Amino acid sequence: MTGATGPGIRLEAPAPGWAIDADVVVVGSGVAGLTAALRCAAAGHRTVVVTKARLDDGSTRWAQGGIAAALGEGDTPEQHLNDTLVAGAGLCDEAAVRTLVTEGPDAVRRLIATGARFDAGEDGEEIALTREGGHHRRRIAHAGGDATGAEISRALVEAVRAMGRGEREALSGKGGGGRRAGLRTIENALVLDLLTDAQGRTAGVTLHVMGEGQHDGVGAVHAPAVVLATGGMGQVFSATTNPAVSTGDGVALALRAGAEVSDLEFVQFHPTVLYLGPEAEGQQPLISEAVRGEGAHLVDGDGVRFMVGQHELAELAPRDIVAKGIMRRAQEQGTEHMYLDARHFGAEMWERRFPTILAACRSHGIDPVTEPIPVAPAAHYASGGVRTDLHGRTTVPGLYACGEVACTGVHGANRLASNSLLEGLVFAERIAADITARPPRQPGEPVAPEHPALPLLPPEARPTIQRTMTAGAGVLRSAASLAEAFATLVRLQREADGEAEEHKAVVPGVEAWETTNLLLVARVLVAGARAREETRGCHWREDHPERNDDVYRRHRMVTYHPPRTVGLTGITDSADFPAIHFETEPNP
Repeated sequence: MTGATGPGIRLEAPAPGWAIDADVVVVGSGVAGLTAALRCAAAGHRTVVVTKARLDDGSTRWAQGGIAAALGEGDTPEQHLNDTLVAGAGLCDEAAVRTLVTEGPDAVRRLIATGARFDAGEDGEEIALTREGGHHRRRIAHAGGDATGAEISRALVEAVRAMGRGEREALSGKGGGGRRAGLRTIENALVLDLLTDAQGRTAGVTLHVMGEGQHDGVGAVHAPAVVLATGGMGQVFSATTNPAVSTGDGVALALRAGAEVSDLEFVQFHPTVLYLGPEAEGQQPLISEAVRGEGAHLVDGDGVRFMVGQHELAELAPRDIVAKGIMRRAQEQGTEHMYLDARHFGAEMWERRFPTILAACRSHGIDPVTEPIPVAPAAHYASGGVRTDLHGRTTVPGLYACGEVACTGVHGANRLASNSLLEGLVFAERIAADITARPPRQPGEPVAPEHPALPLLPPEARPTIQRTMTAGAGVLRSAASLAEAFATLVRLQREADGEAEEHKAVVPGVEAWETTNLLLVARVLVAGARAREETRGCHWREDHPERNDDVYRRHRMVTYHPPRTVGLTGITDSADFPAIHFETEPNP
């Protein structure tokens, strides 16, 4: 690095001990990340995929229900748009939704061409379609019954590995001298921070490789374009459907780099997660919405279908409505869970249509064929994230985001079931098109940040953050609960800053970096939830039970101001996001 300094703040970490060059670095290996990487590499850009575990270990492979698109007879993108806008509770950016639903069907067909195999219909249809909550038509394509994400992940990982083999063969002289695909992967690597040049443009990332592969320890990938596809932040709560790698790393990186984020208060709690007891923590087994789509009923301890009469779609109402219905009935009856009853499916249907869920339930001593499944809401999906435009560009030149880490405006205040895989697919393709529309350029020289490194939290603070967020900013929120959560998070930050009497220096490492990331995203989430004094979508304020369109049908955009504060950048004047403009072109 030169002696110059740039904006932003970085985690406390060793200086990079190695570096590689690329045209594009993609962070994450779910449907969004791998789709972007494949498209960029196919266009001749040297592309590096960095992933926190193995290529197939992200959130995509845990997706059970499917991918939504207007593929069925009689269905149209306009109908898909209408269902999405209703689920988003007045806060969707309509231009983003229209982009999703119109480009979605062809994007799914290209995914099939890549090798993904969806279940065929029993009456000869090429693709079997089912329903999920909030959809008025059967438009959910699925694979392996309830293993859609696993199949999509398999197809994309195979395509990436095949392209990587082609590059290695070209390098060894066995590839016939054709054009190099230029795709390589770095697994078991936690990305730390964004590198920027003296003009504030993206210059790559720093990362820590966890003891495996060609590189080890902290290093850097220098590239003029970085695509964040890091997934969600469900691990900020005690109980979640997200895998252990979902610690908000992408949102935290973007915040430290000066990018705008929006709508973090809108965390969708999946209404039907297998209830394993009040002390259950970490990743919990999901009971897909498709189970209700096929006719399962939500019942209370007396066998009463309590969602009937609460919404025209009953159990298939949007997820926020179903989660609230479950919590209300549980409070009324003094319990912590309800039941999902699908005994009428019979053994054959369970084994054919939902083999993964059946096995998960049985592994915990519950047989859905003969008994109702105890279920309760758990943190599932972040509708907010790093703000982007319709090309996936963030407010930092050269930094892109797609998938759950991004806030495109598609989901509004509540994601419509199975729109997430489609969003990752569609906007990853749009990002790749934007990046490859111009010849790759050399990245600028990275400069040091002007602010001191962000002090780290000790790993043992992680459970405190998670329990604080579940208690204060979970499904039910209030001014009092959020104030208590805020106070705890501030205390933890002060301890990290060395203001506590018994402060101990924290050794940089994966667990400390993850815990520090969790604290940062938790602080932004709580700040947004405190400021939004209404109930909208999956943001439920007990003390403000009504929706207030006059004041809150808007997005709050925030940035992180070193050394420690989160500041409001602006408030939109409608549900649509403003355009993103750069003084300097991010990829000239």
